Amino acid sequence: MQKMLGKAVITGASSGIGALYADRLARSGYDLILVARNGDRLRRVAATIQEQTGRTVEAVTADLTVVDDVARVAAQIADDPRITMLVNNAGVGATAPLLQSDARAMSTMIALNVEALMRLTYAAVPAFVDRNAGTIINIASIVAVAPERLNGVYGGTKAFVLAFSQSLRQELADTNVHVQVVLPGATATDFWDIAGLPVQHLPQEIVMPADALVDAALMGLARNEFVTIPSLHDVGEWDAYEAARQAMADNLSTSKPAARYQSF
Repeated sequence: MQKMLGKAVITGASSGIGALYADRLARSGYDLILVARNGDRLRRVAATIQEQTGRTVEAVTADLTVVDDVARVAAQIADDPRITMLVNNAGVGATAPLLQSDARAMSTMIALNVEALMRLTYAAVPAFVDRNAGTIINIASIVAVAPERLNGVYGGTKAFVLAFSQSLRQELADTNVHVQVVLPGATATDFWDIAGLPVQHLPQEIVMPADALVDAALMGLARNEFVTIPSLHDVGEWDAYEAARQAMADNLSTSKPAARYQSF
């Protein structure tokens, strides 16, 4: 892992992947700002990590589906010069098909998975660029490239996270600000209970323990990976996918329609 001592901000840090990131980063030497909606649980996580590691851990209770709460956390990120890492982990999912989903719940999902992530990233990056150092970790999902697997709005939000990270990486290529996007597969957290499909109902051969997921993601960070897919055993498959996407890019905008769309 890159050893830029300072503070790491982790959203969705009261349980699951976020709490594990908090533990691992504190043990590696980071002080922490932990953000989550469940204040009681968040404070317990913060107190445990501080006691076990000796790092300074601040708990910030915020609902990142609420505009004012997002603005408050963004302002804190923008104003604190010790922040060197942002882990955009907060998110919610859904497993029901589109036609069986509540549109208001889908809007809430977009607010958390897309809007909040974007706003907090925009709060962090200018200071990172000014200091020519910093790390952004965006937690996406394998449904970013396989949206048919789960609810389509959820897949769409994670496709945004991947595309946003790809663009951000390109914009920051000449800086020492590193962007990593992590695409977990099914992971053993309470995500599945909240999404409406308890993890016990999934084939266990596709479910990764949360600590294994986080440790793999941090190893990917240490190796300076941009895309980390802990479940993908043959990284050549991703490389081929990305090479095909890049090869197609120059052919996507032309002055004339393709021959198959022209009149005979």
